[in-house]
Amino acid sequence: MAFVRASTLLAAILVIAGVALLTVGVLGWRQLLPRNRFAGVRTPATLRSDAAFVTANRVAAPPVLAAGALCTVGGGLASGAAGPALTVIVSVTGAGAVGLLLAGGLLGHRAAAATVPPRPGGCAGCSCGGAGCTAP
Repeated sequence: MAFVRASTLLAAILVIAGVALLTVGVLGWRQLLPRNRFAGVRTPATLRSDAAFVTANRVAAPPVLAAGALCTVGGGLASGAAGPALTVIVSVTGAGAVGLLLAGGLLGHRAAAATVPPRPGGCAGCSCGGAGCTAP
């Protein structure tokens, strides 16, 4: 009886995590995830600007979606499992999801770091040459 309760609890946790990850992945893919403190790829490079955050989360979306699908499927499998099978399902699901999320975060961070923010002021409206800015 204890295995039924443990499997139900673990299954529920995995499914809830899967649905949350799927939601973040879809929002990131559709470029609808706003810059925030809780969800998405949040590194100094991604939080530099809204454009960097959107770019990072669009790039990270496929691995995040895969992690969400893995958690959801793992939760479904865990609901009927007990003993060593439950341990294996939860372990493989957790390790796979963490690996996918780390890969997505790294890809998103690199994409955000590659986006160059526009220079404030600078040479807007002037012609820059080898000798520097000159007013028109």
